[in-house]
Amino acid sequence: MERNHLNGRISPSTPADRGSTARSVTPPLQPNYSSRAVQEALEHLASVDLIELCSEAKVERCRATRDLRSCGRYVQYALVSCGHASLCSECCQRCDLCPICRIPIPKSTNRLRCRLYYECIEAGLISKKCDERFHEKDEDNQLTADVQRLYSLFDVAMENNLVSLICHYVTDVCMDESAVSSDPVIAFLLDEVVVKDWSKRTFRNIVFELQGIYNLETEEMKTKLNFLMKHSMHLAGLSNVLEVLESSFKGNLSAQFNDLQILQESILKTKQHLEIMKWCIRHQFLEDLKSGHANFTSWCSVVRERKSAAIMRSWPDVVNQSAESNMLTGSLFIEDALANLEIEQEYIQEMGDELQLASLQKDRGSFFRSKIEGVTGCYPFESLRVAVDVLFLHGSSDLVVAKQDYLLYYFFDRHWKMPDGTWRHIVDDFAATFGISRHALLESFAFYLLDDHTDETLKEACLLLPEIANSSTHPKIAQVLLERQAPEMALMVLRWSGRDGSQMVSLSEAVTAVRVRVECGLLTEAFMHQRMLCTKVREKKWKDELPEDAPSELKCAWEDWVEVLVTEICCLCVKRKLVDRMIEFPWNSDEEKHIHKCLLECAVNDPSTTIGSLLVVFYLQRYRYAEACQVDLKLQNMEQDFISKNSVSEEVLSRMRSISHWRTGLVVSA
Repeated sequence: MERNHLNGRISPSTPADRGSTARSVTPPLQPNYSSRAVQEALEHLASVDLIELCSEAKVERCRATRDLRSCGRYVQYALVSCGHASLCSECCQRCDLCPICRIPIPKSTNRLRCRLYYECIEAGLISKKCDERFHEKDEDNQLTADVQRLYSLFDVAMENNLVSLICHYVTDVCMDESAVSSDPVIAFLLDEVVVKDWSKRTFRNIVFELQGIYNLETEEMKTKLNFLMKHSMHLAGLSNVLEVLESSFKGNLSAQFNDLQILQESILKTKQHLEIMKWCIRHQFLEDLKSGHANFTSWCSVVRERKSAAIMRSWPDVVNQSAESNMLTGSLFIEDALANLEIEQEYIQEMGDELQLASLQKDRGSFFRSKIEGVTGCYPFESLRVAVDVLFLHGSSDLVVAKQDYLLYYFFDRHWKMPDGTWRHIVDDFAATFGISRHALLESFAFYLLDDHTDETLKEACLLLPEIANSSTHPKIAQVLLERQAPEMALMVLRWSGRDGSQMVSLSEAVTAVRVRVECGLLTEAFMHQRMLCTKVREKKWKDELPEDAPSELKCAWEDWVEVLVTEICCLCVKRKLVDRMIEFPWNSDEEKHIHKCLLECAVNDPSTTIGSLLVVFYLQRYRYAEACQVDLKLQNMEQDFISKNSVSEEVLSRMRSISHWRTGLVVSA
């Protein structure tokens, strides 16, 4: 009988699946590792031929004949002569041949060797409760018993840092197409599904034990740190086994492969969460460290004020509708960061794994509340425990470094208003424990400072930015500095980060770069910068460099870039009263139409200004008299319509007539 494979040929209703839900067979916590029995059992396990591991796990009964019937007792020993586990110790003394292969049994006293499974039981590496001698015979559960015995051997391997044995079992046995057996039990044990189910069962048991530890009080948790260390090693071992299992598919994207990926993701997140929990337990979840906020309610109020301030800052700076979608954020750095941790839709469908991770949270309601309101709705976190649960049990495990940075942000927000001596050592210890660089530490600090709406934090951030600005600097930093009326510092950040050249940027970053230059009075540089960017997009030099998952705004047509950037410059110049300088630039025909549209709309909104007249000057400077006359005629009609429909003061009326007379004179004289 050929063995099945993990690609789905094994029915979910097989005994192996039923057996995988059984309670784990946990080895004694403290076997006597100095005893000879333990050492020999581990040496036997480490050196066993992996193809024979299935035979060692298989339940065997004595095949000797007694009174025309088979003996049928469990076989704990294998014959030294041929290796078959075919006779019990009593029948071996009176038989001369192996019942399976008929090889003679030597007359020497050393006829038998203890089978690996029973050797581990006698050494205390496997609980004696697993010995079939203490169970009634049940032929229907025979396959389940064999699987559980193999699981027990895998447990011993993992418990004693022999995870490589399980990995090699997958590569050297399960993935070996020549490893087949006519015995249906052995054929089943040779399949990868056995290892996958063992991994699932072991992970469930670890989660169950972690849940018990996490529900203890802090002082009780401290006494369990050694167990947490052990579980961390076991989770790392399980992750290694799953990596080997995934490699066996060689690009076969089946449902079973997806199942393995989901399991691997859950294991990695559980391990990352466990590592943070160990640090928190050692520091008693910062229960003895006073917060800079009076209470949680006041902290929530402060965060709401920051959010409102961010929205108010972003609205006044949105000077044209076309750029609004790129510039209007009104969000905090921490909000944008936590949005990246939103659970993807495909994980929502796997409720079994989610519920397992939810069981690790002290506040179960926060897990499901975060799924309804979003992770961003959980900030500020009620406690360090909630912060750790929300951050490290959500989102992808690939974001572990980012999650550590978010937790640093939480520390800064919680303690910055307190004297440095009371809390800085906590941040330094966290960074040292998890290998966080000084740059990442200061960057998280800068994000907090820029999120806070006070002048004090802005000054602190400006002192910090020269040290941390580089090519990986978040583009939103310059945008926030601009919104907080610090355009000079925003320009320096752009230059320090190398974002003021011809490299590829998003449209929103391009708008920020143009706005920063205008606000700093570098109008000519703003004009040249937008021209260079639009030319690059038009030549499609960036298109070939873009990955498939690049933001959609990078794939916009060059006409969209021209419209957004030129309109942005024009509107900012109107706001800063720089239109007379702007119209002197050598705008091309693609740019002129947006200049015309923007200035004319401004004149329509307020005919009492000189904006419309400057549009006439724009055309006269280019010797385009017909267009200048058309604009002048349109402006005259608008002015008359405005006067007839509105109550205009004498001062405004006088100014409008003066502007109209001056403009008409220019057109006539031209």
